[in-house]
Amino acid sequence: MALGILLSRSAPLFVLSTRQRRRVLAAELVSTAVFPLAITGATAVVPEVTARLPGPDAFGPWVVLAYNGLFAAALLLAGATADRTARTGFFAVGNGLVAVTGVLSAFAPDLPSLVALRVLAGVGAAMCAAGGSSMILAVYPPEERRRVYGYSGAVLGGSLALGPVVAQALMAVGGWPLVFLAPAAVAALAALATSGLPGLRAPGTPGRFDLAGAVLFGVTVAAAVTALGLGLGGGVPWWGPGGLIAVAVAGAVLLVRVERRAAEPAIPVDLLRIPAYRAYGLATGAFMGMLVVGLTVLPQLGAVQGMGPGTAAVMLSLLTVPSTVLPLVAARLARRLARAQVTVALFACAATAVVLQLTERPAALLGAAAVVGLCLGLTEGVPDGQALAYVPARRGGAGAALFSTTRMSLETLVLAAATGVMAALGPAAGLAVAGATCLVAGVVVRRAVPGGRRDRGRPVRRRTPGGRPRATPRS
Repeated sequence: MALGILLSRSAPLFVLSTRQRRRVLAAELVSTAVFPLAITGATAVVPEVTARLPGPDAFGPWVVLAYNGLFAAALLLAGATADRTARTGFFAVGNGLVAVTGVLSAFAPDLPSLVALRVLAGVGAAMCAAGGSSMILAVYPPEERRRVYGYSGAVLGGSLALGPVVAQALMAVGGWPLVFLAPAAVAALAALATSGLPGLRAPGTPGRFDLAGAVLFGVTVAAAVTALGLGLGGGVPWWGPGGLIAVAVAGAVLLVRVERRAAEPAIPVDLLRIPAYRAYGLATGAFMGMLVVGLTVLPQLGAVQGMGPGTAAVMLSLLTVPSTVLPLVAARLARRLARAQVTVALFACAATAVVLQLTERPAALLGAAAVVGLCLGLTEGVPDGQALAYVPARRGGAGAALFSTTRMSLETLVLAAATGVMAALGPAAGLAVAGATCLVAGVVVRRAVPGGRRDRGRPVRRRTPGGRPRATPRS
């Protein structure tokens, strides 16, 4: 069982057997399935755990907010750490932490203890996400990453679509503790799947690390995400989200100062300078924003129009099911049509939002759900695969973590903006916010990403300002 290391940028960092690579992919896919259930399940059990567990009711929303905030805070640090350690071991430890905290959460004696465990679970989830991406990028070359992220998109889309249904079924069978036990068991399987695999630790990894920058970045993102979460939840005094926004602003100011002085900044600024990397990050955030706003707005509009439960279920199925069955088709199309695929889907989402400003009839709602669902399904995993083709294998964890942070932050911002607009102008206006974001993202992708045969993710010769050629990858 040979383990080789290649230095070519277009080759994987480690050469594994086909069986080993499939095990790496299987472990990452199993771990990916946990994350949506961890969010939707925890959201579903908040009312019950608040009523049943001792402790102030104010701790109830933090069962979700603590998890999301720490996931956001730890993601970049986890990515950089994964690139500097044994990738499979780091991934296994993260899944182990998710498993242990899940079991303990099921037996939490009170709300404060449950929130503390969710904090640790968020850290473990960040380790899983960053460690899994670091493994994938280390063993799969750029030309195979689209297919790999097609599988990942199918699993993630299926988990997002089935998450609420599974959470309700688990609660019906075993109550709220089972909602924490089930993801714990899946995470344990993901950790066991890495048993016997090479550690995937790259030699010559630099020891210096910008810890201050990574921590400040985490605090800034976590404060912003949590503030928006508190604002969306309602019932919280203004000074709560306001104080967190102040922390986020102060953290951002300090972060800029620290990163300017750091010899090796924690934030991979060189990746942010690549137009296509930024553009695809904006695109995936816009798609997720459209999904979460659609899941909120379409049922409200259907209720106003007198849509029955059966028709409403069909509408939500049209919105979510394509993300379960189409990502592998999307990955095949992305071999030649990635830019057109993403831009057409973004523009179609924007056009659908415009149509729903003009009519809210049930037929229009069903059509809108079908169009948005197809757009999401036919692009699931495509922006990820395209953007991460630019990330060197040695820095896969950090590059993927930054991309995920961008997606999550934009998704949260879109939902917050849509919620505020809906409160003033009605549900359909919320979709206008998501549609406008998709329109902007479509224009940015079209302008930033080379089209046609050039959109392949292969290195291309460019010239630096000094006139010397350099190699950068195509999208």
